[in-house]
Amino acid sequence: MPFEPVQPKKLAEAVVHQIEGLILRGILRPGERLPAERELSEKLAVSRPSLRAALADLQERGLLDAKAGAGVFVADVLGGAFAPALVGLFATHKEAMFDYIGFRRDIEGLAAERAAQFGSDTDLAVINALFEKMEISHQKRQTQDEAQLDTDFHLAIIEASHNIVMLHMMRSMYALLREGVFYNRAVMFKQRITREHLLDQHRAINIALQRRDGPGARNAVSTHLDYVGQALSDQQKADENEVYAQKRFEHEAHRKS
Repeated sequence: MPFEPVQPKKLAEAVVHQIEGLILRGILRPGERLPAERELSEKLAVSRPSLRAALADLQERGLLDAKAGAGVFVADVLGGAFAPALVGLFATHKEAMFDYIGFRRDIEGLAAERAAQFGSDTDLAVINALFEKMEISHQKRQTQDEAQLDTDFHLAIIEASHNIVMLHMMRSMYALLREGVFYNRAVMFKQRITREHLLDQHRAINIALQRRDGPGARNAVSTHLDYVGQALSDQQKADENEVYAQKRFEHEAHRKS
C-alpha cells in the first residue's frame, strides 16, 4: 500500500513556514528587524534552539539577513528586481518614465478595483488612516512626509488587493520611485500643479474604496496617474523650450555686442 506514517512537522519547519508566509504576504517587509531571539521564541511558543534552526534556514535561503550586533532583518529580496544597468537606462531615457506611469495606471487601477471587492474592512481602514495622515501632513506643509505617505497610500491599495505577485512586483517598482529614478513631486509643482490637486485626487480614490465602488476606484486611480503623466510631459516640454530660449538669448546678446 502506498501509505506512510504521518510525521508531525518539526517545530523549526513550522517556524520557517510562518515567517515565509509573513514575508510572502508583505506583512514582514524588506529591511524590517525581527524581535530579539528571546522575545520571538516566546511569541512563537518554541524553544530557542528550534528558533535558531529556523532562522538559520531562512538566512541560508536569502530571506533573512543577520547583522552582527544589530539583529536579524528581512532581506531586501526586491533589491535585485532590476539590474543596476537597467536602472541606469530608466534614469537616462525619458520614455521609460511615461511607460512607468502607464504601467502603474493599469496595474494600480486593477489593484484598486480588487481592493474594493476583496479588501477587508481592516484593509480599507488602513487606507483611510493613511489618507487622514496625508491631510494632516498637507496642512503642515510637510512635503517630505507627504511624498512618503503618497507611496504608502498606493502600496496599501496594492496590499488590499490580496494578490501576492502584484504586491511584490509593485514594491520593486516603488523602490525606483522613492530613489527618484523616474520623477518626484517637485518636478510636478513647476507646472502650477498644487498640492491641493494631488490631495483631492487621493481623496477621490479613498472615497471610492471606502464605498467599495470598484469601477469608481479604478477610474480615480487612472485619472490621478494620467494627471501626473501630463504634468511631467508639460514640464519636459518646458525644459526643452527653456534650452532653446537660452540659446536665443545668448545669440542675441552676442549680436548686440
